[in-house]
Amino acid sequence: MPMDAVISHDLLASYAADAAEDVRGVAGLVHGPRRQRGVRVTEDDGSFALEVHITVGWGARAPEIGITVQRRVAEYVVRTAKLPKIAVDVVVAAIV
Repeated sequence: MPMDAVISHDLLASYAADAAEDVRGVAGLVHGPRRQRGVRVTEDDGSFALEVHITVGWGARAPEIGITVQRRVAEYVVRTAKLPKIAVDVVVAAIV
């Protein structure tokens, strides 16, 4: 009898944070209530969604960085956590 695997929200947040921090132009992640390492993870009927809160450097192209973070996080988390797909939203919370 096959068993369903369970993945921790904290682990998904950690994967997402690692991927986001590797994007050039990301100055950091913004921690807050209901966010682990700057990432909020929600789950609805087995589908996961991530909300990644980042800061970018002054003069950086926030929209381009946001798109890059979105793609990088989605690809990394799907590959690492072996999920079929994941929704990723990026919030540029501050310019530093």
